[in-house]
Amino acid sequence: MKRIAVYCGSATPEDPRYMELAETVGRTLAERGIGVVYGGGRRGLMGAVAAAALEAGGEVIGVIPEALAGAEIANPDCSVLQVVPNMHARKQAFTDLSDGFLTLPGGVGTMDELWEAVSWSQLGYHDKPVGLLNAYGFFDHLLAFNRHMVETGFIRQLHTGIIIAERELDLLLTRMTAYEPHVPIFRMKATDL
Repeated sequence: MKRIAVYCGSATPEDPRYMELAETVGRTLAERGIGVVYGGGRRGLMGAVAAAALEAGGEVIGVIPEALAGAEIANPDCSVLQVVPNMHARKQAFTDLSDGFLTLPGGVGTMDELWEAVSWSQLGYHDKPVGLLNAYGFFDHLLAFNRHMVETGFIRQLHTGIIIAERELDLLLTRMTAYEPHVPIFRMKATDL
């Protein structure tokens, strides 16, 4: 993987572990020669990922919608800062520019990005690994809900491996690198649906 899209919060939680996690992710990716594609902001976990990656000599591509860039939260320190018209264009750029997706703790926007990456993978719009760093058990309930969707038949058994979740970054990156794409819905027969 040459570049990974990192999805994470623009907020700065009171618990300092989350900012430290974001810094570790940014630094680790840069040290492994993996570029960061992210939301282009300079605040919260987003800013921490970017700053740590840049400090470690890594490539950082920020993709930010015009409305947010205009609100003066864009990070001018990025290797490349792309200003796009809207959130849809932003998520398409994440997909086009990256070789995989890595989700850290965050809020509604982070969840939107994660679920779109999963949905697009399931359908066949991309065949890239979708990683979830479940640090401190942050995503335990989300993973339980995902299992519930599988158990009730709303997610096909064939697609249960789309989300690659681990609590440790090194193991997650190893599993993402070894990811074997599944058969997407676009290539399935009607009788398989």
